Amino acid sequence: MDADVLVRCTDCAYESVFESLRAARTALADHERATSHDVDWQIGHLSAGVERAGDDAGVCGVEGCENADSPLLRHGDTNDATE
Repeated sequence: MDADVLVRCTDCAYESVFESLRAARTALADHERATSHDVDWQIGHLSAGVERAGDDAGVCGVEGCENADSPLLRHGDTNDATE
């Protein structure tokens, strides 16, 4: 599974592979809505730029792994209005 996204239901036999995150997310939401099942997904690989941006922004959820110099990281109050 390189760039593909695997969507798998934990409550039934539903499983499918998609070539885009959008298609996978749509299928996941549709299945959850139609069946009330829990659906999981696995992303095989993202482009290097997307992975780097995610790392810089700290989207992994582990405190301290973000890049403090990245413009993608929110620093405090994002309301920059001058007084």
